[in-house]
Amino acid sequence: MKYDCLIVDDEEALSASTCEYFNLFDIKTAWVSTPAACLEFFRDQTADLILLDINLGDESGFELCKQLRQTIDVPILFISARTSDDDVLLALNIGGDDYIRKPYSLAILLAKVKATLKRYQKPSIALTSQPITMPFRIDFEREKVFVRHKEIELKAMEYKLLEYLAKHPNRTLTKEELFENVWGHVITGDNTLNVHIRYLREKIEENPTEPKYIKTVWGKGYLFNGEEE
Repeated sequence: MKYDCLIVDDEEALSASTCEYFNLFDIKTAWVSTPAACLEFFRDQTADLILLDINLGDESGFELCKQLRQTIDVPILFISARTSDDDVLLALNIGGDDYIRKPYSLAILLAKVKATLKRYQKPSIALTSQPITMPFRIDFEREKVFVRHKEIELKAMEYKLLEYLAKHPNRTLTKEELFENVWGHVITGDNTLNVHIRYLREKIEENPTEPKYIKTVWGKGYLFNGEEE
């Protein structure tokens, strides 16, 4: 059976109400309370998005995310009452696509989930279908990136961010524009964007500390340098 969303959270009342609310708006949702139940769910069923809590009783959502990322490439949005920047960075570093702090508004959470599903299910219209070739190459048709002729692994949101930057070269893209067009909403925090930018630079730039292609425009956003050097 195919679901739009799976909630993994040991707060039974919150999970049940969130699940019920999503289903009212035609986001087919199921929920489980333990890592074991989550792994069992994916043996016979699928979900296009996962909402994952960090604290799962005596177990960790971080460890579950690492396990899931070995076989599953759907968006994982962490939901947690933990507010430390270290938790946010760890969540994104191990494969999370966003970090949503509890308590959350059901309406806002639903909007985030809908926007994320839309972004994954309906790829952005390309300004050009031709690959961009520089010291690295972006193949838009196959959604692959190559550095020195070797394919590199990008998480789904890393690729979407690089794709949007590359298709809008040589102009400043504000953080708000990137939030809206890559994540599908403007509520994503600066940390999420900054970490994704850092990871992209580490993967495509010869010297990530002095980037040639993904440049910071201080106080405004980022600019993709589309000129070959």
